Parts: sequence; C-alpha cells; structure tokens
Amino acid sequence: MPGRPAPSRRTVLRTAALTPVAGIGLAACAPGDDRADTVGPTAPVDLGAEGDVAEGGAKLYQDQKIVVGRTDDGALKAHSTICTHARCPINKLVGTKLVCPCHGSEFDARTGEVLKSPASVPLAELPVEVEQGRIVVGPYEG
Repeated sequence: MPGRPAPSRRTVLRTAALTPVAGIGLAACAPGDDRADTVGPTAPVDLGAEGDVAEGGAKLYQDQKIVVGRTDDGALKAHSTICTHARCPINKLVGTKLVCPCHGSEFDARTGEVLKSPASVPLAELPVEVEQGRIVVGPYEG
C-alpha cells in the first residue's frame, strides 16, 4: 500500500512465531494423549505361556506396554515399553530391538539398554516370574 512503511524484521518474525503453522512443530513434542501416564502394571499381569519367548529372543506385549526377553542363559527379563525420552509407548519390535515411534530411540528388548538416542536412560525393569508355565509380570515397583 502506498504511504505505509514496510514491517520491520522483528514484526515479521514475531508474527510468524505466533501463527498456527509455527505452533505445529512445538505441539509435536508436547505431552499428549499418546503419552503414557504409568511405567508399568499396577497389578500382576498374566502374559501367556513361557514358551512364547524364545531363547535369546523377545516378545512385545503391545496392549500391556511390556516386552519380555530371554537371555542366552534362559532367564526372563521384563521391561516397560514406555520410552524414557518422551514417555511414548513403543509399538515396534525388530528382532530384539525396540524402536520408539516418536523420536527414533532404540532399546535392547532383552536388557532394556539404550541402543540409539535421544533416550539416554534404560527402560524400566519389571518383576517377572513363571507361575505354572505362564509368564506373570508386575506390579511395577519403581
């Protein structure tokens, strides 16, 4: 428009920062409905037959947000599948590697150890027992 001065750089940047498009990037990392409120079960959970977890392997129990791995010596270990970076539920198991869908953190499903950042803290370990041939996990004691 004639006679109207051009907006300053500061005005342009402030306006861009306040528009809904700029807010989308910030909302992606903010806690939301896909974040978990708890790390593990509050009561014991029967996950099924002990034989479902192969030696040296792991099984993801996605609905319960638990992974059970079997070490090379046959011991079972259970971990929460709530990512320690941003508390996203992990829903992908590739071999014995858990991959978080939110930011790409990776964990060893048998030990809970971090394999790839941005997570820097291992997954929470959960108590696990075999009762009458069935895997029973929890409750979380952390």
